[in-house]
Amino acid sequence: MEKMSAYDRGKEFYPDYLIEILAVVFLTLGAVIILALLTPIDTGREINFSAAYQPKPEWYFLWSYQVVRYFPGRWMFVGTALAPLLALALLVSIPFTDRGVSENRNRRVAIACFIFVLGGFLALTMIAALSQ
Repeated sequence: MEKMSAYDRGKEFYPDYLIEILAVVFLTLGAVIILALLTPIDTGREINFSAAYQPKPEWYFLWSYQVVRYFPGRWMFVGTALAPLLALALLVSIPFTDRGVSENRNRRVAIACFIFVLGGFLALTMIAALSQ
């Protein structure tokens, strides 16, 4: 016995399948809305609106936040543009600093530059994270 397809039985997409699909969509949407209303989520800590707002950036920008605090007012350009650019230029110049050919591959200048920049980033991040 041959199976008849949905098209052969006379069931078409519009309006038959469309009504079934929309019914499932609306039932699912209704169930999600009811569950969302019955189980509200905890919003975390309570906010004190009378306290002064102390914005702080995310941890990966804390070093830049601390550098800007060292250069207020007219010197802010140094803290926001020049200091990060100098640190980036030092990192980019590391492969070109100690180009001597040696068998023991001892790159003291390059390692010192990297440790200096990384230590500066870490120190500034920790200072900003621990300050109030």
